[in-house]
Amino acid sequence: MQFIDPALDAYCEAHSGSEPAHLKALREETYASIYMPQMCSGHLQGRFLAMLSHLVRPNVIVEIGTYTGYSALCLAEGLAPGGMLHTIDIDPHLPPFVARHIAAAGFQDRITTHWRPALEVIPTLPSPFDLVFIDADKPAYPAYFDALVDRVRPGGLIIADNVLWSGKVLKPAAEQDHQTAALVAYADKVARDPRVERVLVPLRDGLLIARRR
Repeated sequence: MQFIDPALDAYCEAHSGSEPAHLKALREETYASIYMPQMCSGHLQGRFLAMLSHLVRPNVIVEIGTYTGYSALCLAEGLAPGGMLHTIDIDPHLPPFVARHIAAAGFQDRITTHWRPALEVIPTLPSPFDLVFIDADKPAYPAYFDALVDRVRPGGLIIADNVLWSGKVLKPAAEQDHQTAALVAYADKVARDPRVERVLVPLRDGLLIARRR
């Protein structure tokens, strides 16, 4: 997931906002004790997500794919007063870890966790959605988009992570595995949809940002 020289990446981090202490602690514990720690958003992407959230000032954020909660805590920084972030995951082992770090950050009143399948949870959430972050099972990305897009307010954002998939999206279709093919299908779907305008940012493993018209 490294698309630029590590030294340049470090330069970008050094010239971005500093990583809050509670996020540094979460990231370090994730790398020390949780499977697949590369799934953690990390410093630079986290500051980018926080910046977007501050610009939107969302009342309702929906996140699909909690993992250890790093991106949720970043996105929640920009919530409008009284706003709420709903983060959704199905991993049975992570709820205590996530709850502990949300509490340590003092975000208990701004983040609601849902440990059920996303397509079951989305219809139950209050809308309109102001900001959506998708970072879960890749084959379901197109279905998530369909479930979300009409409930996003005009000017709201749908951000999808991992859309470059370590460069595998450039492989010929016959050589793509099912996850890669799903991510290509998602990018093509967003590109064809007249309800949104979009930009694909090659940050980390790629963020496709769609703005609701």
